[in-house]
Amino acid sequence: MKLKQNQKLLFIGDSITDCERVKPEGEGLFNALGKGYVSYIDGLLQAVYPELGIRVVNKGISGNTVRDLKNRWQEDVLEQKPDWLVIMIGINDVWRQFDTPFIKEGHVYLDEYGDTLRKLVTETKAHVNDIVLMTPFYIENNEQDHMRNMMDQYGLVVKAVAEETNCLFVNTQEAFQVVLKELYPAALAWDRVHPSAAGHMVLTRAFLKAIDFDWNQH
Repeated sequence: MKLKQNQKLLFIGDSITDCERVKPEGEGLFNALGKGYVSYIDGLLQAVYPELGIRVVNKGISGNTVRDLKNRWQEDVLEQKPDWLVIMIGINDVWRQFDTPFIKEGHVYLDEYGDTLRKLVTETKAHVNDIVLMTPFYIENNEQDHMRNMMDQYGLVVKAVAEETNCLFVNTQEAFQVVLKELYPAALAWDRVHPSAAGHMVLTRAFLKAIDFDWNQH
Protein backbone atom coordinates (compact mmCIF):
# COMPACT_ATOMS: atom_id res chain seq x y z
CA MET A 1 0.00 0.00 0.00
CA LYS A 2 1.11 3.54 -0.75
CA LEU A 3 0.50 4.87 2.78
CA LYS A 4 3.40 4.34 5.17
CA GLN A 5 3.93 4.11 8.93
CA ASN A 6 2.61 6.98 11.08
CA GLN A 7 1.52 9.14 8.17
CA LYS A 8 -1.17 11.80 8.46
CA LEU A 9 -3.97 11.59 5.89
CA LEU A 10 -6.10 14.73 5.52
CA PHE A 11 -9.37 14.93 3.59
CA ILE A 12 -10.81 18.27 2.48
CA GLY A 13 -14.02 18.98 0.59
CA ASP A 14 -17.72 19.75 0.94
CA SER A 15 -20.71 18.05 2.62
CA ILE A 16 -19.86 14.65 1.12
CA THR A 17 -16.59 14.78 3.05
CA ASP A 18 -17.97 16.66 6.08
CA CYS A 19 -20.82 14.23 6.92
CA GLU A 20 -21.40 15.79 10.36
CA ARG A 21 -17.77 15.60 11.44
CA VAL A 22 -16.68 17.36 14.62
CA LYS A 23 -15.66 21.02 14.23
CA PRO A 24 -13.13 22.50 14.13
CA GLU A 25 -10.58 19.67 14.09
CA GLY A 26 -12.42 16.66 12.68
CA GLU A 27 -10.48 13.90 14.37
CA GLY A 28 -10.64 11.92 17.59
CA LEU A 29 -13.47 10.13 19.43
CA PHE A 30 -17.27 10.04 19.18
CA ASN A 31 -17.76 10.07 15.39
CA ALA A 32 -15.29 12.95 15.02
CA LEU A 33 -14.62 11.90 11.42
CA GLY A 34 -18.30 12.08 10.50
CA LYS A 35 -20.55 9.37 9.09
CA GLY A 36 -19.30 9.08 5.53
CA TYR A 37 -16.46 7.73 3.41
CA VAL A 38 -13.74 9.37 5.53
CA SER A 39 -14.83 7.39 8.59
CA TYR A 40 -15.10 4.21 6.51
CA ILE A 41 -11.57 4.67 5.19
CA ASP A 42 -10.28 5.30 8.70
CA GLY A 43 -12.06 2.20 10.01
CA LEU A 44 -10.62 -0.01 7.30
CA LEU A 45 -7.11 1.38 7.72
CA GLN A 46 -7.29 0.60 11.44
CA ALA A 47 -8.84 -2.84 10.92
CA VAL A 48 -6.59 -4.03 8.08
CA TYR A 49 -3.39 -2.05 8.68
CA PRO A 50 -3.37 -1.42 12.47
CA GLU A 51 0.43 -1.59 12.58
CA LEU A 52 0.75 1.50 10.37
CA GLY A 53 -0.93 3.89 12.80
CA ILE A 54 -2.36 6.13 10.06
CA ARG A 55 -3.78 9.38 11.45
CA VAL A 56 -6.90 10.50 9.57
CA VAL A 57 -8.23 14.09 9.70
CA ASN A 58 -11.50 15.34 8.17
CA LYS A 59 -11.59 18.98 7.06
CA GLY A 60 -14.71 18.85 4.92
CA ILE A 61 -17.22 21.69 5.33
CA SER A 62 -20.77 21.41 4.02
CA GLY A 63 -21.63 23.81 1.20
CA ASN A 64 -18.02 24.57 0.28
CA THR A 65 -16.79 25.35 -3.22
CA VAL A 66 -13.19 25.47 -4.38
CA ARG A 67 -13.32 29.21 -3.63
CA ASP A 68 -14.06 28.40 0.02
CA LEU A 69 -11.18 25.91 0.12
CA LYS A 70 -8.83 28.61 -1.13
CA ASN A 71 -9.91 30.94 1.68
CA ARG A 72 -9.17 28.37 4.42
CA TRP A 73 -6.25 26.54 2.81
CA GLN A 74 -3.50 27.96 5.00
CA GLU A 75 -5.19 27.00 8.29
CA ASP A 76 -6.97 23.80 7.28
CA VAL A 77 -4.30 22.25 5.07
CA LEU A 78 -0.83 23.79 5.20
CA GLU A 79 -0.72 24.37 8.96
CA GLN A 80 -1.96 20.80 9.52
CA LYS A 81 1.21 19.48 7.81
CA PRO A 82 -0.37 16.32 6.38
CA ASP A 83 1.72 13.65 4.68
CA TRP A 84 -1.13 12.87 2.29
CA LEU A 85 -3.86 15.22 1.10
CA VAL A 86 -7.15 14.15 -0.49
CA ILE A 87 -9.27 16.77 -2.28
CA MET A 88 -12.83 16.20 -3.48
CA ILE A 89 -14.55 19.47 -4.42
CA GLY A 90 -16.80 20.75 -7.18
CA ILE A 91 -20.32 19.56 -6.48
CA ASN A 92 -21.45 22.90 -5.05
CA ASP A 93 -19.48 24.79 -7.70
CA VAL A 94 -21.85 23.14 -10.20
CA TRP A 95 -24.99 22.77 -8.07
CA ARG A 96 -25.32 26.45 -7.17
CA GLN A 97 -25.64 27.19 -10.89
CA PHE A 98 -28.80 25.04 -10.88
CA ASP A 99 -30.48 25.44 -7.49
CA THR A 100 -29.75 29.18 -7.12
CA PRO A 101 -29.40 30.24 -10.77
CA PHE A 102 -30.01 33.95 -10.11
CA ILE A 103 -27.49 34.35 -7.26
CA LYS A 104 -24.56 34.47 -9.60
CA GLU A 105 -21.97 35.66 -7.09
CA GLY A 106 -22.16 32.19 -5.55
CA HIS A 107 -21.40 30.44 -8.83
CA VAL A 108 -17.91 29.09 -9.49
CA TYR A 109 -17.53 28.67 -13.23
CA LEU A 110 -15.22 26.21 -14.94
CA ASP A 111 -12.29 28.58 -15.53
CA GLU A 112 -12.15 29.75 -11.90
CA TYR A 113 -12.61 26.20 -10.69
CA GLY A 114 -9.71 24.88 -12.74
CA ASP A 115 -7.40 27.81 -12.04
CA THR A 116 -8.04 27.69 -8.29
CA LEU A 117 -7.68 23.92 -7.98
CA ARG A 118 -4.48 23.97 -10.04
CA LYS A 119 -3.01 26.77 -7.92
CA LEU A 120 -3.83 25.04 -4.61
CA VAL A 121 -2.36 21.73 -5.78
CA THR A 122 0.75 23.32 -7.26
CA GLU A 123 1.45 25.35 -4.11
CA THR A 124 0.93 22.33 -1.84
CA LYS A 125 2.68 19.55 -3.78
CA ALA A 126 6.13 20.27 -2.35
CA HIS A 127 4.84 20.16 1.25
CA VAL A 128 3.25 16.67 1.15
CA ASN A 129 4.19 13.15 0.13
CA ASP A 130 1.32 12.98 -2.32
CA ILE A 131 -2.08 14.39 -3.26
CA VAL A 132 -5.15 12.44 -4.33
CA LEU A 133 -7.64 14.32 -6.52
CA MET A 134 -11.18 12.89 -6.54
CA THR A 135 -13.72 14.13 -9.07
CA PRO A 136 -17.05 15.63 -8.10
CA PHE A 137 -20.01 13.45 -9.13
CA TYR A 138 -23.72 13.44 -9.83
CA ILE A 139 -25.53 10.15 -9.28
CA GLU A 140 -27.48 10.24 -12.55
CA ASN A 141 -27.27 7.81 -15.46
CA ASN A 142 -28.39 10.25 -18.15
CA GLU A 143 -25.22 11.93 -19.40
CA GLN A 144 -27.36 14.51 -21.24
CA ASP A 145 -28.91 15.71 -17.98
CA HIS A 146 -27.69 19.30 -17.71
CA MET A 147 -26.22 18.99 -14.23
CA ARG A 148 -24.63 15.60 -14.95
CA ASN A 149 -23.13 16.97 -18.15
CA MET A 150 -21.65 19.98 -16.38
CA MET A 151 -20.36 17.82 -13.51
CA ASP A 152 -18.55 15.66 -16.06
CA GLN A 153 -16.83 18.78 -17.43
CA TYR A 154 -15.61 19.69 -13.95
CA GLY A 155 -14.43 16.11 -13.51
CA LEU A 156 -12.36 16.40 -16.70
CA VAL A 157 -10.66 19.47 -15.22
CA VAL A 158 -9.75 17.46 -12.11
CA LYS A 159 -8.27 14.76 -14.34
CA ALA A 160 -6.26 17.35 -16.27
CA VAL A 161 -4.91 18.93 -13.08
CA ALA A 162 -3.97 15.48 -11.73
CA GLU A 163 -2.06 14.69 -14.92
CA GLU A 164 -0.31 18.08 -15.02
CA THR A 165 0.78 17.91 -11.38
CA ASN A 166 1.45 14.17 -11.14
CA CYS A 167 -1.23 13.51 -8.50
CA LEU A 168 -3.20 10.32 -7.94
CA PHE A 169 -6.59 10.53 -9.64
CA VAL A 170 -9.91 8.97 -8.58
CA ASN A 171 -12.83 9.07 -11.01
CA THR A 172 -15.75 8.87 -8.60
CA GLN A 173 -18.34 9.26 -11.36
CA GLU A 174 -16.96 6.19 -13.09
CA ALA A 175 -17.10 4.27 -9.80
CA PHE A 176 -20.78 5.17 -9.37
CA GLN A 177 -21.60 4.23 -12.97
CA VAL A 178 -20.65 0.61 -12.25
CA VAL A 179 -23.22 0.42 -9.46
CA LEU A 180 -25.81 2.41 -11.41
CA LYS A 181 -25.98 -0.42 -13.95
CA GLU A 182 -27.92 -2.30 -11.27
CA LEU A 183 -29.37 0.33 -8.94
CA TYR A 184 -31.63 3.34 -9.50
CA PRO A 185 -29.93 6.63 -8.50
CA ALA A 186 -32.34 7.23 -5.60
CA ALA A 187 -31.12 3.98 -4.02
CA LEU A 188 -27.69 5.61 -3.65
CA ALA A 189 -28.69 9.24 -2.98
CA TRP A 190 -32.14 10.71 -2.46
CA ASP A 191 -31.06 13.97 -4.14
CA ARG A 192 -28.48 12.35 -6.46
CA VAL A 193 -25.72 14.09 -4.47
CA HIS A 194 -25.62 13.07 -0.80
CA PRO A 195 -24.88 9.32 -0.81
CA SER A 196 -26.36 6.52 1.27
CA ALA A 197 -24.07 4.20 3.18
CA ALA A 198 -23.67 2.18 -0.03
CA GLY A 199 -22.79 5.36 -1.94
CA HIS A 200 -20.15 6.28 0.61
CA MET A 201 -18.79 2.75 0.32
CA VAL A 202 -18.44 3.29 -3.45
CA LEU A 203 -16.28 6.35 -2.69
CA THR A 204 -14.34 4.41 -0.06
CA ARG A 205 -13.59 1.56 -2.45
CA ALA A 206 -12.53 3.90 -5.25
CA PHE A 207 -10.09 5.71 -2.95
CA LEU A 208 -8.67 2.50 -1.48
CA LYS A 209 -8.05 1.14 -4.98
CA ALA A 210 -6.01 4.25 -5.79
CA ILE A 211 -3.68 3.73 -2.82
CA ASP A 212 -3.25 -0.01 -3.47
CA PHE A 213 -5.07 -1.05 -0.31
CA ASP A 214 -4.83 -4.83 0.18
CA TRP A 215 -8.00 -6.21 1.75
CA ASN A 216 -6.20 -9.49 2.50
CA GLN A 217 -3.27 -7.92 4.30
CA HIS A 218 -3.33 -10.32 7.26
